[in-house]
Amino acid sequence: MNNINRRQVLRAGSSLAVVTGAALAGGTAEARTVAPFAHGVASGDPLPDSVLLWTRVTPTADAVPGSGRGPQVRVRWEVARDEGFTALVARGDTVTGPDRDHTVKVDVTGLAPDSWYFFRFHWQGATSPVGRTRTAPAPGSPVQRLRFGVVSCANLQAGHFAAYRHLAARDDLDLVVHLGDYLYEYEAQADAVRPHDPPVEITTLEHYRRRHAQYKSDPDLQALHARSPFAVTWDDHESANDAWSGGAENHTEPDEGLWTDRRAASQQAYSEWMPVRYEPGGQLYRRLTFGALAELSMLDLRTYRSEQAAHPFDRGIHDPERTITGEEQLRWLTSGLVTANAQWKFVGNPVMIAPVQFPSTLSTREIAALTELLGPIEGVPYNGDQWDGYTADRAEVFQALRDHGVRDTVFLTGDIHSGWAAELPADPLTYPLNRQSVGTELVCTSVTSDNLDEILGVAPRTASLAVESAIRLANPHIKYLDFDSHGFSVLEVTPAAVRMDWFRLADRTDPASAATVTASALVRAGTQRIARTQEGLQ
Repeated sequence: MNNINRRQVLRAGSSLAVVTGAALAGGTAEARTVAPFAHGVASGDPLPDSVLLWTRVTPTADAVPGSGRGPQVRVRWEVARDEGFTALVARGDTVTGPDRDHTVKVDVTGLAPDSWYFFRFHWQGATSPVGRTRTAPAPGSPVQRLRFGVVSCANLQAGHFAAYRHLAARDDLDLVVHLGDYLYEYEAQADAVRPHDPPVEITTLEHYRRRHAQYKSDPDLQALHARSPFAVTWDDHESANDAWSGGAENHTEPDEGLWTDRRAASQQAYSEWMPVRYEPGGQLYRRLTFGALAELSMLDLRTYRSEQAAHPFDRGIHDPERTITGEEQLRWLTSGLVTANAQWKFVGNPVMIAPVQFPSTLSTREIAALTELLGPIEGVPYNGDQWDGYTADRAEVFQALRDHGVRDTVFLTGDIHSGWAAELPADPLTYPLNRQSVGTELVCTSVTSDNLDEILGVAPRTASLAVESAIRLANPHIKYLDFDSHGFSVLEVTPAAVRMDWFRLADRTDPASAATVTASALVRAGTQRIARTQEGLQ
């Protein structure tokens, strides 16, 4: 799986010069022929007058990802209104080198709002693949429709990225929202569809750079990055499972070094390899606007959070001193929601915010499977890694929405390898007798990461159905739940409503897998309710 195949080389363009050296994805000693722009191109964080462009260049045979080797080089870039680059609107050059793993990030300004552009990079006669990107509409301008792709949890070892291929084939996406777990830190597994490189659990800067390079070598991910701009945030696996400000469940000191060193390495590699306006030591949470129709607040729920509760009955989950957002980010989020000028307020939310009571009627085997999927629930009312484990922060967000009469707030969420549609009760204890809802939440499935059916070792849509029914019965604000599907979602936004369509892959291990719509949810403007759905939604 570490080979750079012929299709990838051809995609890079016939004019590419090639170098012979170690594999870009794996950094092994075996000689291969690879393209200087073998990791593709990407764009992200579109503003009305600018967009961030990204690529990675391999100038010499030994300058493989994570190696720290290779010269400083100057890379040229171009932006045009047409794919043939006859109508150039911006050009320039920038220097990169081993200090940033030969990645390139350029913030191109002076662009027109609400416009499509094409971009490419050049180095010593080699030309990158052509990318396409789009600026956001001007502030306050009328917008009749937006469409976002919504994805999370893409474990390369568990399958192929057919979900990205299907999104790349669409011509109607203004943005792809990636809600975290873009990659996984785990060591290579013997039964993996595509084993991880490096084969060890990644803990150092070299490791994280190589793992990013491996994921960026996937042709379907490359195709999607080249087709649409991204808005990304991290969850835990970009560093280590169940990460918090001072450590992680999947980090052991001193065997794996200091957590501060590991986190710094993961964040540096993320800043280098992702098309995001973030540099190490800076602030990942940020807000994008799309005219008068929508704002998107992307959260960082790992850097500032308190440690997860020690056990399910820990009263600390209600301690106002414990936080999932950090004080500054919480103020930024609530004030932004309260003062937003756009109609729809979207929150890019790495972990679920809707309260979830896990019913005592579940069997020991079902609870064990849910624990593996969601975290240490032990048949009690919360998953401590979600907002359920930080109820004071959640109450503050809900109170701000309720007290200020904020309408049309939708949390877009990933993390839990399952599809959900939920209302957000103003008072969970009295819902549904008191049906006041302060917003809605739409959770996308995993791209490939294991779901409940895989954990239970059963066929899809069999044993999971009873678990879903039990959870929905105990949580009437949850209107849709699918524990088995892999795929992607498409979000359509209009002044009248927001609609989420969930697409299910036929087979995550098949790179050519088909995808079909299995459910839809509609949130009508001004209601804070899940109004119309398919496949059992109310």
